[in-house]
This record gives sequence, C-alpha cells and structure tokens, in this order.
Amino acid sequence: MDKQRFELGLTQRKATLGAEYVEKNLQAADDFNRPFQEAMTEWCWGFGWGDEAIDAKTRSLMNLTMIAALGKMHEWELHLNGAINNGCSVEEIRAAIHAIAIYCGVPQGVECFRIARQVLTTRGLLES
Repeated sequence: MDKQRFELGLTQRKATLGAEYVEKNLQAADDFNRPFQEAMTEWCWGFGWGDEAIDAKTRSLMNLTMIAALGKMHEWELHLNGAINNGCSVEEIRAAIHAIAIYCGVPQGVECFRIARQVLTTRGLLES
C-alpha cells in the first residue's frame, strides 16, 4: 500500500462523505473486507479524487451521473450528500438529474428526483 496515497484518499473521502461515515466504515472493517476498504481509499479516493485536474464539485456531478447510470441508488444517495458537501447547488443537482433522465431514461430520473427531494429536504435545502 502507498501510505501517502492512502492518507490523501482518506482526507478526500472524509471531505466528501463525512468523517463520521468514513470512520464508521473503517472501524467496521474486518479481515474479510479490510483489504477492500484500504484499496478503495487508496485507489478511488487517493488516486482518483486526489487528481487535482478535476475539482471535487465537478467530480461529484460526474459521479452522480455515472452511479445513476449503473442504478446503484444507495451509492447515489451517499454521493448526492457528498456533492452537496462539495458545493453543488440545488440547481446543479437538478441539471444533473435532467441529464440522467435524458441518457439513462425517465424512470431513472424520477428515482433520482425522489431521492434528491428527500435528501435536500432533510438538509434544509428544499421546503417539503
């Protein structure tokens, strides 16, 4: 493991997903999934998110569209919160969901809007 890349990844992961969430996942890791948690932190967050060529806000919007295309809605909700943490506005999130609906299908857009409404309302960014 590249310790420096892991530490960069840990910083990036906590900044986007929240320190409490990341620490909880790392503490819950056992012999079965710890290697995956470490590799994901080093590679995805250290190598991928650590590349400064794309800012965190843009990367978050990209992730929302890709994760929606994969239909991984639990991860989509997690990364929606990360996108908000990285400075994405309600308008930018709406525009990303429009692109999702165009390229992934209207039902996927409907699902993203449903989840986004819940998250944005809970976070006080939309009125219920």
